[in-house]
Amino acid sequence: MSDAALPTVAEVRAAAEAVKAALDRHLAAVESRIGDEDPAVYAAFNELAAAAEEYDELLYDRYDEVTPFEIPTPETGVPYTGPAEPAAFSVLIRRDYAVVEPARLIAQAERVAAHDRDAELLDDAGTAGALGVLFGEYEPDEIASRYKEFGLEEGDSTLWIAALEEVAEPGDWLGSPFGQTDPQDVLHRFDVSSVFDEEPDFEDEDAEDAEEADEEESAAESGLAPA
Repeated sequence: MSDAALPTVAEVRAAAEAVKAALDRHLAAVESRIGDEDPAVYAAFNELAAAAEEYDELLYDRYDEVTPFEIPTPETGVPYTGPAEPAAFSVLIRRDYAVVEPARLIAQAERVAAHDRDAELLDDAGTAGALGVLFGEYEPDEIASRYKEFGLEEGDSTLWIAALEEVAEPGDWLGSPFGQTDPQDVLHRFDVSSVFDEEPDFEDEDAEDAEEADEEESAAESGLAPA
């Protein structure tokens, strides 16, 4: 960064004062909190995090120094800042699938089309047309429970419960169903992914280490070196 672009001393000091004020507001919110999910505490947390980040950046740009502390982001992601007693809510679901057996998928759609005059499957529609027929016939939850029958393989999935001030008027959000959801309005989130199954099993590792130690001790007692 050039000298001309460096933040001024006054800007760094102002950012430091903003951190001090944010600390005071956060402490006041914590001292007067109402319940474990008080939105005032979450709001103060976010303000403090933003102020600390701004100060840290200006301090580094001006003096090439960093702060010795970091305000972590909660493991659950963006903290909830919506109403404590939501009058309405939305359920948003995403499920990913891989088409591993296209022929099976198309065959299932053909069976549906053969018995349902409203389900039309064009000869050259391929898997895209087959998906339209199957999701028009079955509920998403049924497909999720029978995905193998349709030649599919599960990927990641997530379910969000987002607070609303009131139920939307019919048709209000149909143009952009998921574009109006603020992550800070998400009350609860449930994620399913294979990455959660890949965590090391420390209990098994500890058991293996203990077994190896016992074998080495037995070998030492018998005067034999371990293999």
